Amino acid sequence: MAPEESDGDLTRKQRREQARAERRALEDAQTAGASRRRRLQLLGGVAGIAVVAVVILAATSGGGKGGLPNTRHEQNAVEREVASLLGGIPQSANVLGDPTAPVTLEYFGDLECSICQKFTLETLPSIVRRWVRAGDLRIEYHSMETATREPETFKKQQIAAYAAGAQDRAWYFLETFYHEQGEEGSDYVTEAFLEGIAKQVPGLNLTQWQQARGDKNYLAEVEEDAQTANNEGFTGTPSFLIGRSGGAKSSLGTGLLPESTFSDAIEKLLKG
Repeated sequence: MAPEESDGDLTRKQRREQARAERRALEDAQTAGASRRRRLQLLGGVAGIAVVAVVILAATSGGGKGGLPNTRHEQNAVEREVASLLGGIPQSANVLGDPTAPVTLEYFGDLECSICQKFTLETLPSIVRRWVRAGDLRIEYHSMETATREPETFKKQQIAAYAAGAQDRAWYFLETFYHEQGEEGSDYVTEAFLEGIAKQVPGLNLTQWQQARGDKNYLAEVEEDAQTANNEGFTGTPSFLIGRSGGAKSSLGTGLLPESTFSDAIEKLLKG
């Protein structure tokens, strides 16, 4: 990894620490809100309903701390959902969409970031269906370490995704990872976990994927992503750049942006 550099304000390490603190504050606020709602439910005499809801959620969520689905049925459900979103859309390396699309969106994320997961599962699908499938938008995924605690783990999981891109399957890997993301800080990203994700990627040759993971160009790509994010002043994930393909990009913002923010920017660029 390249040495920490200062842009006159914060070093890259300080930006990561600030991003973690901001994300934790947001999650704590969400947790506090959930606790208040739960107390109101208890006071209203609906504790039984709340318990049932929690049980159902636990039974249907991706995989808890471990991440990977507990049953083949759950795994099949994830595979179908990912295939429904991505099937038929061109992929190349870290890019999703027609290579000649006039507008490019650059998405900076951390695979272990829970806010990135929320964006990927709740907002991104409508963008893909409306703009990517129409050939108006191409999306580039770039890595930015914020939620992953260990730098080596961050590099390992991101290189695994980029290595799937050698077979034009990176977005299947990324989407599946976000669908099966484990509990942050639980050290769930092991070799078995990464291999489990790879086995769910349709058409991925696992032997070639394993060999590609040793390509030093992918480590250089991760380091280049980090430098770009730092140059843009990004302090959290997800963060976004947008612009005409092949031209300069401008920051669209950071965090859970509404779908309309993306649509408005895309429409403006298409008209311009």
